[in-house]
Amino acid sequence: MLNISSVNQYYGESHTLWDLNLDVPEGACMCLMGRNGVGKTTLLKSIMGLIPVRSGEIIFNDRKISSDKPEQRAELGIGYVPQGREIFPLLTVEENLKIGLRAAAKSGIKKVPDHVYEIFPVLKQMLNRRGGDLSGGQQQQLAIGRALVLNPKLLILDEPTEGIQPNIVSEIGDVIIRLNRAKGMSPPGFEPKAEIHDAISRINQELGVTVLLVEQKLPFARKVADKFCIMERGRDVAKGDMSELNEDMVKRYLTV
Repeated sequence: MLNISSVNQYYGESHTLWDLNLDVPEGACMCLMGRNGVGKTTLLKSIMGLIPVRSGEIIFNDRKISSDKPEQRAELGIGYVPQGREIFPLLTVEENLKIGLRAAAKSGIKKVPDHVYEIFPVLKQMLNRRGGDLSGGQQQQLAIGRALVLNPKLLILDEPTEGIQPNIVSEIGDVIIRLNRAKGMSPPGFEPKAEIHDAISRINQELGVTVLLVEQKLPFARKVADKFCIMERGRDVAKGDMSELNEDMVKRYLTV
């Protein structure tokens, strides 16, 4: 679904991404990993077109998007939840969600899909509350819900558990797994929370979203992702199935 080939990116004269290559297969949940400052967020912003790449190609569903504007990439079906959430604090929950409709207009989506409220019931309960009045966990649910408004084929999440209370972290993990696993399938041993199981299982048959996320919490990454890519100094240095992420890799590239 997403192919990144020999991408180089610079901030001024600082070379931040070095001939980076990444393939995200359709239906995968890939976790981008690495210590702070290795270029993970830079890569996500490059995929979304928020910062330009100097060279290389970014291909989404067989279309080269390297020179497309961010709104064009959203219209193609790429949903993005940035680090820090970036909701509009003075707008209501409903108004924040409706902003996502602008990118979904060409897909014929004219109202917030019901499955957004089914996945995150708290948003329906707080439609008239301002975004800035929500807790950190509720704001993260709002940010993900806003991205889901456009029924994305690819959902990009930048550290979705940062600053979130543990119970919401667990629920967000359940949501990512259920959105990503086609036809309601889930990894062995996974038992979602009862209150979201039925709704997400049902709408997953319609969504089946491919996921690319940045995550620092290793247990969470192992729970939700089936593939990984480790970055070091702007380069991809290790990748594979999550089951292949061994302790040597963790000590070499991930521990502080």
